[in-house]
Amino acid sequence: QAQLVESGGGSVQSGGSLRLSCAASGYTISSYYMGWFRQTPENEREGVAGIGSDGNTNYADSVKGRFTISRDMSKDTLYLEMSSLKPEDTAMYYCARGYRRGFHYTLLRAQDFTSWGQGTQVTVSS
Repeated sequence: QAQLVESGGGSVQSGGSLRLSCAASGYTISSYYMGWFRQTPENEREGVAGIGSDGNTNYADSVKGRFTISRDMSKDTLYLEMSSLKPEDTAMYYCARGYRRGFHYTLLRAQDFTSWGQGTQVTVSS
């Protein structure tokens, strides 16, 4: 059964850094487009960063230059390195995989992704 488990969230001050991890089981992450999303109680789930099976990456404008998505295929683990964090980055962060194996998603839309993890909370204080 495909499963994703996020970890690495926490509380940091503005300008700080965190690294989120997403461990996959039941499939090989390199075969799918993988994404990081975030959600607050007031907003819909939004795409933050994605990485295709070819290694190409995609970022939301709000995090470009501050966040980096990567993967360790030997561990089937996805990462999100977050730096220069801002209070507006505060959210629950989720990882997920694209429905279609091998397809490169140019838009990070939550409805195109499945196998959501339980999320990890990131809180940035000013």
